[in-house]
Amino acid sequence: MSNLILDMLLATVLFWIALKTLITPDLFHAVVLFMIFGLLMALTWVRLDAPDIALAEAAIGAGLTGALLLDTIGYLRRNH
Repeated sequence: MSNLILDMLLATVLFWIALKTLITPDLFHAVVLFMIFGLLMALTWVRLDAPDIALAEAAIGAGLTGALLLDTIGYLRRNH
């Protein structure tokens, strides 16, 4: 029963963060939420017994993509 509660909580938090990421007007805040979403998705893949996908999601989805997006925001702020 506690696994079901954890899974439902995880699904609810993922949905809420995805929605907040899409509607926030601040780019930096949106990127940070996107990175948190990627880490929670990695946790979801672990819960689904797919550790290879979880590792790829954490490394590429949250790590690399988040770093590139943060660098892009820094570039935009310097040039505008």
